[in-house]
Amino acid sequence: MSESHPDEQVLLHELNHRINNEFTSAIGAVSLAAARSSSDRVKVALTGVAELLHHYAAVHHALQMPEAEALIDATAYLRKLCLSMSKSKLAHLKINLVLAAEPLMLESHKCWRLGMIVHELITNAARHAFAGRVGGIRVELSRVGALAECRVLDNGSALGNVRPGRGLKIIDELIKGLGGRFEQRFGSQGSTSIIVFPYQGGRQTSARRRTRGETARKRGCRTDWIFQRSLPRLERGSSRSPCS
Repeated sequence: MSESHPDEQVLLHELNHRINNEFTSAIGAVSLAAARSSSDRVKVALTGVAELLHHYAAVHHALQMPEAEALIDATAYLRKLCLSMSKSKLAHLKINLVLAAEPLMLESHKCWRLGMIVHELITNAARHAFAGRVGGIRVELSRVGALAECRVLDNGSALGNVRPGRGLKIIDELIKGLGGRFEQRFGSQGSTSIIVFPYQGGRQTSARRRTRGETARKRGCRTDWIFQRSLPRLERGSSRSPCS
């Protein structure tokens, strides 16, 4: 959202605040019902519902537009988002999620836009790529020279001729805000979505953080976080990344 529309930003923040309160109220009501129930089966079921609501609330919180400009640890941000998405949307579908990321600092508005894009791509893959089968989604974040690159891969079987929906239109607008480009590739072994945009955040990081980042890249380029077990192999094909 443009800074030239401060009233819209205030309204959006107020809406997010109210949604957070509604989540809190719903979780409280379900938890209270579980505590009052005399049935162990009902207690277990309602506790599961409360936990699921917690995870959905965490996804919503991660996707809120930042209130102030600052440098954000993009790897930690995506790790939190992916963990919440795995627990809320993917676990019951038996879809495994992996995040492979280098240390990377981004301006908060870029981090937010990137998170919105990754959320939409993971949601689309979960909805269309697996048709009820066990599968895997992999999110990669890396720096390539003066560019940041994020890839979302899946090993499903979504067709490349699916008509673009509202989600892809939103992604296109978010990409414009990043000043980057977006590309998708489809094949028999799955699909790959690629986001590339200018990277400037690293110039403002401390020497200590830069040293840690360089050390991590020298050791193995990325750290992998697996949010579900038994991830099927994700074939990259022509979409191979520099540190794979």
